[in-house]
Amino acid sequence: MQTPIAVVTGASSGIGAATARRLAAEGYHVIAAARRTDRLDSLVGEVSARGQAATAIACDVTSDTSVSDLAARIGTPITLLVNNAGGAHGADPVESGDPADWQWMYDVNVLGTLRVTRALLPALEASGAGTIVNVVSTAGHIVYEGGGGYTAAKHAQHALTGTLRLELAGRPVRVIEIEPGMVKTDEFAVNRFGGDAEKAAAVYAGVAEPLVADDVADCIAWCATRPHHVNIDRLVVRPLAQAAQHKVHRVQ
Repeated sequence: MQTPIAVVTGASSGIGAATARRLAAEGYHVIAAARRTDRLDSLVGEVSARGQAATAIACDVTSDTSVSDLAARIGTPITLLVNNAGGAHGADPVESGDPADWQWMYDVNVLGTLRVTRALLPALEASGAGTIVNVVSTAGHIVYEGGGGYTAAKHAQHALTGTLRLELAGRPVRVIEIEPGMVKTDEFAVNRFGGDAEKAAAVYAGVAEPLVADDVADCIAWCATRPHHVNIDRLVVRPLAQAAQHKVHRVQ
């Protein structure tokens, strides 16, 4: 039996790296794609040391050329695509929002998903049982102050995902959406606040157990390994402390 191939974007850190490790443990040959090749090489070395299969391919999802090169290098039927590359820049109100931040968030979260999906869809369909998992966010449904740019991008990514599922009906590719709530990773909040570690830490202050990257990777792997006729349209996952976007229990 041929080893199934999974492509994970944004695999150099956080949810992407955790997903790559988990899928390799599930028996996939993981194509780990991201811009930071040094981190990818370290990840592949770690996976290989456990006797599992992974390959690093440099890819910038904001570049048509880079994404086309990714597809050309894989060049084989693909079982699973995890569109994980994304992120947030800035937390300014709309009235003072930086268009460059908004442009970056749309280009990575929305157009990045579009580019990679378009490029790899033929290989997913050729497998006869392909799966696309888009890592969106609870921000794809709920807005909040200071989150206009990020929630707008995630709303758009959510709309893209639902539209894609409709358009692929009758073809052998299922479309799954994962919507994490509060997830504490090494980089997400720090990047959002321009490297300000104090502001990043305040996001999780008092939250006893926010989700971590492995929790989301577990959800992705579970959805992807269901029998192919089972489609988990949308899975929302939050920490116990987060009852809703604005309702978070914090220990004093």
